Amino acid sequence: MAESVLTKKVIADGFKAVMEKKSFEKITITDITDYCGLNRQTFYYHFQDKYDLLNWILYNEIIVPFTEGLTIDNWNDKLLDILYAIRDNAKFYSNAFNTAHGDEFRQFLFNAVTDVMSDVIDHFTDGYAINDDDKQFIAEFLSYGVSGSVTKWVRTGMKHSPEATAKFIRELVDGFKSFASSSDFPNRL
Repeated sequence: MAESVLTKKVIADGFKAVMEKKSFEKITITDITDYCGLNRQTFYYHFQDKYDLLNWILYNEIIVPFTEGLTIDNWNDKLLDILYAIRDNAKFYSNAFNTAHGDEFRQFLFNAVTDVMSDVIDHFTDGYAINDDDKQFIAEFLSYGVSGSVTKWVRTGMKHSPEATAKFIRELVDGFKSFASSSDFPNRL
């Protein structure tokens, strides 16, 4: 692993540790660098600010693992893995989701899920003529359901297990599969 990536991981781990004790808004760069035993210059060599660091963590711990190797057959398993990762770092992710900057993560999640749902639509509407605008609308509708469910799960304290949450989301998408596989599907659009 490149030295730059290792340093970013050290900074990210330090940030997550500090975020266990302080809210995002109250964390300073000095808090992070003191925890890591690094100087501020090292931090700023790798990240512009704590928002950039938060985005890097969310992207590398959630978005990349979810999207790498994603297929129509494994999307729900990958979602379950992400829910476990979030639950295993519950304090950090709750804090991250509840920051004003949490909207950017929700947008990352929404965009990734929209891409997946677009593939789901292609797979389950094979043979039907569906225009790009309708496909985009349906993909975004499903994505709002998936990303909104994950967001609510985090914001309400992850009261349900990752399995129950993933099952609920899978059933939401399976409902679309039933809708798309009906012979009347093209006439409903």
